[in-house]
Amino acid sequence: MNFLVWLMVLALVIPLVAAVQQEDVWSKMLAFASVSTKTSVLILIVSVMRDDWMIGVVGVLILSVGNAALMLLAQVLKRLEQT
Repeated sequence: MNFLVWLMVLALVIPLVAAVQQEDVWSKMLAFASVSTKTSVLILIVSVMRDDWMIGVVGVLILSVGNAALMLLAQVLKRLEQT
C-alpha cells in the first residue's frame, strides 16, 4: 500500500511540470485542478490505510468543493481575458 502512495505522489509531479510550462491561464488552472483531485484521492487512500474516517471526510470535502471553486475561478479569469 505504501508503494501505491509513493506512485501517487510521483503522479502529482506531472501536472505541476505541465503548469510551469504553460503560458495560458486556463491550462494552468486545469493542471492545478488535476493536482487537487489527485491530492484528495491520496488523502482518501491514506484514510483507508489508517482506518480514520475523519481524514476521509476531509478528502471528500476537498474532492467535491475544491475543484468546483477552482473551475469557477478559471471561468472568471477566462472571461476577464476576453474583455
